[in-house]
Amino acid sequence: MISEKPVCMSQRLGVRVCQGRLLDSIGVRLRTMRQHRKLSLREVEERSLRVAQERGDQTCRISASWLDRLEREKHELTVNKLIVLAGIYDVPPEQLLRSVHPGNPQPALLRQRSGPNATILLTEGPLDEQAKYLLASGFDRTRTPDETTLLSAVIDPLPPYKRGIIGKRDRTLDPMIPPGTILHINTQKRAISSGKDRTQEFRRPIYFLMTRDAFVCGWCELDRNSEWLTLVPHPLSPASSRRWKYRTEIENLGRVVAAAIQLPE
Repeated sequence: MISEKPVCMSQRLGVRVCQGRLLDSIGVRLRTMRQHRKLSLREVEERSLRVAQERGDQTCRISASWLDRLEREKHELTVNKLIVLAGIYDVPPEQLLRSVHPGNPQPALLRQRSGPNATILLTEGPLDEQAKYLLASGFDRTRTPDETTLLSAVIDPLPPYKRGIIGKRDRTLDPMIPPGTILHINTQKRAISSGKDRTQEFRRPIYFLMTRDAFVCGWCELDRNSEWLTLVPHPLSPASSRRWKYRTEIENLGRVVAAAIQLPE
């Protein structure tokens, strides 16, 4: 029997779900998915442990007892664990998230990045989860690649977002966005904006693009006929502008919506 008493899921999802039937749906769905794949609670725990070891992030570990409580609606679910479960059950993360928050597949921490009115030290809660999304779990700054690239899909946030990283040799937007910066890319925003958005450098749209042999990131300009795309460097950068035939030699993967700059230690 489903209780009519509202039950609130952790705020760390970025939303509060206070309907017993919605929580029942996610628990039942998770149990059904696990049983359909003939996985025991212990087997899910073992697979999550491997994920945690690969990422160097113990928050990805899912214990058998925790999952059992979750399936019976007696435990909270975080975004991190939801993504791990989606990987183990081989389903898109947004499919599980829709069970928690129907009609809005992205948690609020991905849709809104508004900060507090004063500087604070992050501990737990929505802002802490928001900060974790800006950095890749277990990312080792000493392993910054030579070239700009997309990060592994294993550590991607929920669609339509992807993560990329500026390579050591990419000085296009340096010093504003130096090598080692982790980028969040909205793959649904692919239209190149016009010149009216170029009044301030920090508000000027930045795009993550793919050529035939490399990834590039920077400000973009299209000619009058939208035939040629020019990648524009920062005025203080040693890099030169580069040009490709738009949609033939270069493809826009999306607009950069956030950047986590790694400062020298």
